Amino acid sequence: MRKVIFVFVIICFILLTSCSRKSDSYINGYYSPIYNEIFNTEEYESIEENPIQDTLTSPLSTFSIDVDTASYSNVRRILNEGRIPTKGAIRTEEMVNYFTYDYPSPEEGPLEVYTEVANCPWNPLRDLAMITIQGEKLDPSVFPPSNLVFLIDVSGSMSASNKLPLVKSSLKLLVNHLRDDDYISIVVYSGSAGVVLEPTRGDQKEEIELAIDNLSAGGTTAGGAGIQLAYQQAKEYFIEGGNNRVILATDGDFNIGIRSDSELVELIKEKRDEGIFLSVLGFGTGNYKDSKMEKLADNGNGNYAYIDTFNEANKVLVEQMASTLLTIAKDVKIQIEFNPATVKGYRLIGYENRVLENEDFNDDEKDAGELGAGFTVTAFYELIPADSTEEIPEIDDLKYQEREFTNFLDLMTVKLRYKEPDSDTSQLLEKVIKVTDITDNPTENFLFASAVAEFSLLLRDSPYKGNADYDQIISRATIAKGEDREGYRSEFIQLVELAKNLE
Repeated sequence: MRKVIFVFVIICFILLTSCSRKSDSYINGYYSPIYNEIFNTEEYESIEENPIQDTLTSPLSTFSIDVDTASYSNVRRILNEGRIPTKGAIRTEEMVNYFTYDYPSPEEGPLEVYTEVANCPWNPLRDLAMITIQGEKLDPSVFPPSNLVFLIDVSGSMSASNKLPLVKSSLKLLVNHLRDDDYISIVVYSGSAGVVLEPTRGDQKEEIELAIDNLSAGGTTAGGAGIQLAYQQAKEYFIEGGNNRVILATDGDFNIGIRSDSELVELIKEKRDEGIFLSVLGFGTGNYKDSKMEKLADNGNGNYAYIDTFNEANKVLVEQMASTLLTIAKDVKIQIEFNPATVKGYRLIGYENRVLENEDFNDDEKDAGELGAGFTVTAFYELIPADSTEEIPEIDDLKYQEREFTNFLDLMTVKLRYKEPDSDTSQLLEKVIKVTDITDNPTENFLFASAVAEFSLLLRDSPYKGNADYDQIISRATIAKGEDREGYRSEFIQLVELAKNLE
């Protein structure tokens, strides 16, 4: 009998302890503060980092720009939950491009290319080349009218406080900045899809906010029907010369409703070619589908942002509304030709899922990334100098070709192609970087952006991280913090300190 009582007491103690732990520390699918995962179906694409390339055999590097910023805010969310992010969540280009940098607006055309080369902070035997595209900074008063269709996931998975309630407060921020000639409509989907707000002028703010307030979550998810209905609304009220865009707000956990993901992508491409772009705003934790949402935005000529806080909503939909909603150049591609006389090898940092075939650069039929008004896109290359003793992967010597080194002052040539938003023909920009351009005194732009790139390498535990170190990241970012009126750079420094303590 005593044994039975003893076993019963032990079982009760275990159950009480378990219940106590759940009630006290269960947050968004994780136990806090140690965050033992009890339910996590988040999905991320596997990323295989770009390798070192031999300039003699692979002198060209070609890729599409990326204006997405979702990776940084998602990584921030995960770090604040007390966890190191999975490698698939860390896309270096989105980490770097989350921040604004201090470049003048282009004097001619919609964009300008800026370059800077200095010693690589995490590998002193290499150089680091920074290539930046600055979009034209436009006064909002000259923006064309917008026809915005918000497609909102109101399925049961969106009921958490950091999902639909945050979507609603985020939309209200944007509504406050709509102009009289802008139009907004709202389509929702759960078990079925429906229009809850027909296209309404921007000056009818009370009517728009009432429709937003009435949104509630519940039911299963049928995203395909919602997307089709949203495009139907956008096409019916299409504004010639305006900004026609579907904006999807979801956690990504939806059943397509179309027979396959590929059919959905084809639909988005078709509407893109008709002048209706698709942007994606991600929300929530636990069942977040990052990989699916990135794919949708990429094919819809739109951008992909992750909104984890009200402040982030303000950044995406108010502070950066121009770059989020107004495309000034489309199909923007970069091609670098490295000079083997001065560069032995190179590596593109990030942009793994944006790499293009070299022949795609001159192919105006090949889709690439879009650039919004005032947006800055930055890419980094690690460079191995020609006189370096570092060994890099090689192939056998070519039997039928001889190579002669020329132009010993050229480091590389940067070429960029882009199209005007209403054009099908690309324009070419070209810039040569000289060995004499390598500087011992890099700018604040270089120092801070390289600190973010180095942070990404550390979080990924990259085989290319070299001497990357949390303390040197903090030191460099602090030196380059600048005015930081919005506080984003200070927040980054705090994140690096947090990650250091989590290691």
